[in-house]
Amino acid sequence: MDTAPIFTNDTIVFGLLMMALGLIFYTSSIKEGFWKKFYSVIPAIFLAYMIPALLTTLGLIAPDWETTNNAGETVKHSSNLYYMSSRYLLPAALVLMTLSIDLKAVYNLGWRALAMFFTGTLGIVIGGPIAILLISMVSPETVGGAGPDAVWRGLSTLAGSWIGGGANQAAMLEIYGYNQKLYGGMVFVDIVVANIWMAIVLIGIGKSNRINKWLKADTTAIEELKEKVSTYAKKVDRKPTLTDITIIAALAFGTVSISHFGATHLSTFFGGVVDGIESTTTKNMFTFLDSQFFWMVSIATLIAIVLSFTKAKSYEGAGASKIGSLFIYILVASIGMKMDLTLILDNVGLITIGVVWMTIHAGLMILVAKLIKAPYFFLAVGSQANVGGAASAPVVAAAFHPSLATVGVLLAVFGYAVGTVAAIGCTILMQIASGS
Repeated sequence: MDTAPIFTNDTIVFGLLMMALGLIFYTSSIKEGFWKKFYSVIPAIFLAYMIPALLTTLGLIAPDWETTNNAGETVKHSSNLYYMSSRYLLPAALVLMTLSIDLKAVYNLGWRALAMFFTGTLGIVIGGPIAILLISMVSPETVGGAGPDAVWRGLSTLAGSWIGGGANQAAMLEIYGYNQKLYGGMVFVDIVVANIWMAIVLIGIGKSNRINKWLKADTTAIEELKEKVSTYAKKVDRKPTLTDITIIAALAFGTVSISHFGATHLSTFFGGVVDGIESTTTKNMFTFLDSQFFWMVSIATLIAIVLSFTKAKSYEGAGASKIGSLFIYILVASIGMKMDLTLILDNVGLITIGVVWMTIHAGLMILVAKLIKAPYFFLAVGSQANVGGAASAPVVAAAFHPSLATVGVLLAVFGYAVGTVAAIGCTILMQIASGS
């Protein structure tokens, strides 16, 4: 059965996404009447995520689809826009938004940033088994299954994804041997639940002042960092020339080139090292080291930090972070188009487990943030560094201020490092909770 959307050409789809972003930016720039009230409630970045999701839901665009050829065979197709955004625009954005970073000010953000990150990790570890226990009371068949079909084995892949990322998710699939024919259902739950939570986090950004007041949070360090970056930007502010824009593009995409080159070789090298480890458990703990995406983001961030100590930093005055922010918005739009809202009803049982699981994670984050008076920024980015990883943590961080994107990346790297170990701990608890 054909599931092709109306628009399958990426060129056309990209144009639709850009028109949506243009409409969002235009209406959000109107500082009076209806639009002023509207954007005081709904942040622009949330719309950048939700409008593409609605386009997918309506069948206008799609991240993946199937068609049937003349021989009656099913042919799978997919859009390359998310790949382009995450592999090209994300590292470019990290460079442009990190040029003006003040590392000392980032360090001064203090222990609360790490505390909230590890709280997020703990929330995922305990959330899984608690969700299984709660759902088993209402619908035991939902959390049942035996052997390779056991639901807890499939949920182990969610634990890997929500603490680390794709590499950790793949490692958990390998470790626990979940039936790969059923794996697509778990991937779907991952996408739906993680994206719903990201949408809620983005909405919260528009209400961060009110949330911080309720949390009684000390935002001094964050405001100082934003002020330092803003002051520097005003100091070097100038009307950008074609030369400035070209150099900014050279810095951004030159770094993307180096990052991909380095990532290819480092992932191959470390992949060989990891394959040579005899212990299966130890091997899977370090499987993220053969991920090209991990090395790409890490190299881009490192280069960006080095550039922040050079004259390249002055290009912030020519609009480097503004261009980087545009790239982030395009990435958000490409993430949004992966969400088909109608599919939420297709697998209610597993999605319910995921929603309960994520609710426990969120509840623990809110509780700890309240206790240690951590700003909403730490809650949002600490959560996304776990659940979304390096693809979405800098997106959420940059939504607060472009200069904060690096904080999201640095925390996400922790997620890669602890992802598999923490996910194994979570899976052991889920196995016990399911009575297997």
